[in-house]
Amino acid sequence: MTNVTLNITRGDNTQGSNLVEYKIPYKQGASLLDLIFWIREHEDPSLAVRYSCKSANACKECMALINGKAGYLCSIRADDESVVTIEPLKGRPWLKDLTTAME
Repeated sequence: MTNVTLNITRGDNTQGSNLVEYKIPYKQGASLLDLIFWIREHEDPSLAVRYSCKSANACKECMALINGKAGYLCSIRADDESVVTIEPLKGRPWLKDLTTAME
């Protein structure tokens, strides 16, 4: 089985930040948000990410920096054996992990 590696910013304003590496089984067609859900279900339920597409039928809350460029976690597909760095958006107050304050 092949994997996707996600390097995700973890932490908050009081503890600081660090990148944590996660290896997730590759599944064709999976979005980066799907992989984050996998991490929350199988490795670390405390990983904070904002999204609403799965619960409120709304969109555009899962924006993050993906390899340094802003994008939606739900719309970017993971590539087999890829390494992806995911960070919170800059320019917004950082709350925890990948979540920033809504403006």
